[in-house]
Amino acid sequence: MARLPLVAIVGRPNVGKSTFFNRILGSRTAVVEPQAGVTRDRLYREADWSGIPFTIIDTGGIGTGGPENMVQPVANQARKAMEEADVILFIVDGKAGIVPEDEEVASLIRRMEKPVILVVNKVDNFEGPLPTSDFYALGLGEPFPISASLGLNVGDLLDLVISHFPSGEKPELKPSIKMALIGRPNVGKSSLVNAICGEERVIVSDMPGTTRDAIDTVFTRGDTEYTLVDTAGMRRRVKVYEPIEHYSVVRAKQALKRADVALLVVDATEGITTQDQRIAGLAEEAGKATIILVNKWDLVDKNSTTVNEYTKDIRDELSFIGYAPIVFVSALTGQRVTRILDEVDKVYLEYTKEIPTAQLNKIIHESVMLTPPPTVKGRRLKVFYTTQVIAGPPTFLLFVNDPGLVADNYRRYLVNQLRRYYGFTGTPVRFAVRRREGRSS
Repeated sequence: MARLPLVAIVGRPNVGKSTFFNRILGSRTAVVEPQAGVTRDRLYREADWSGIPFTIIDTGGIGTGGPENMVQPVANQARKAMEEADVILFIVDGKAGIVPEDEEVASLIRRMEKPVILVVNKVDNFEGPLPTSDFYALGLGEPFPISASLGLNVGDLLDLVISHFPSGEKPELKPSIKMALIGRPNVGKSSLVNAICGEERVIVSDMPGTTRDAIDTVFTRGDTEYTLVDTAGMRRRVKVYEPIEHYSVVRAKQALKRADVALLVVDATEGITTQDQRIAGLAEEAGKATIILVNKWDLVDKNSTTVNEYTKDIRDELSFIGYAPIVFVSALTGQRVTRILDEVDKVYLEYTKEIPTAQLNKIIHESVMLTPPPTVKGRRLKVFYTTQVIAGPPTFLLFVNDPGLVADNYRRYLVNQLRRYYGFTGTPVRFAVRRREGRSS
């Protein structure tokens, strides 16, 4: 599959890289705060200009800024983005002028031998002399002034960007299976991203809260394309103190909404916590296929009954997603990591499964005959017709004599009957009900 052209946004901290990134996407995708060091990982998103699709990469600042132990890992992520990019956008601060960190980044870029555009940001007034002349000293060609926050001159910049794209056949966008890694802080989500991809795509640290954005990683296995989203750890609301962390939690929930499959990561050394239950509930409420990944399995002392005991505990604590497969993995050793995508493929097929209407009505009719619905105040539920209205998750519409007669336990019975015949492993199954007009009750 031909990949999209890659555009990497780089520069020192707090020059407006994420503001520019959000401007291109037309949404507040990257976390933006006035302090340095907010963006840490490579943040990938698909964009389009003049009908030409491309992938744009936001990166953390190269140089000082943010926690000391994050400076080098963040810089390494930015370097990797430049190495794979087709075009590099080097953003500097037009109000601050050249600073030593700009010269450091410029020196690194010159060694890349790739098309580079020197972008002077924070130019809010295009009348009169522009504050760009000093930046010629960086040796990267003509500086291009913009205001990312106001959107000034951004369109002209994008015209210049796409002119540098490699020539050849226009790549076609291919649908991805979208997976969201969700879980509490520090359960190993970022380590699992790197283990699945076989390279360091996101920063891993023992410090909780390292991941701030929802990080998209697109890759292929065979003929299948996947989008893997690493999200910030979701703490209980009473523990969310910083505005940055608040935005991270919001983005984690947004990532879950746009996913097909939720990969719920739990810590094998801690077992299922109340917060794990809450997060699993978010996936169930969103109607997402779900796989439970029990990470750090290498740290558990095991005997012949350990797996069965853990499985029972998980099923007891997360009974409301009893359809979710459980995979015991170790991001550190790579144990069973390759099995994760096998399970994703399986549950995605179940998540998007469509049942022919004739078969569906036969199963529902037989189920009702086998176990008739109970009477409610002398009246009995009648099911006239059933049809599948959507897949992802499989959702069915029952036409009945009175929707008020459909008890929750009978709804669960019908769901279980469908699972008995059609599996639906890993995915929730929904039933909606509607009164069938013109029929006797």
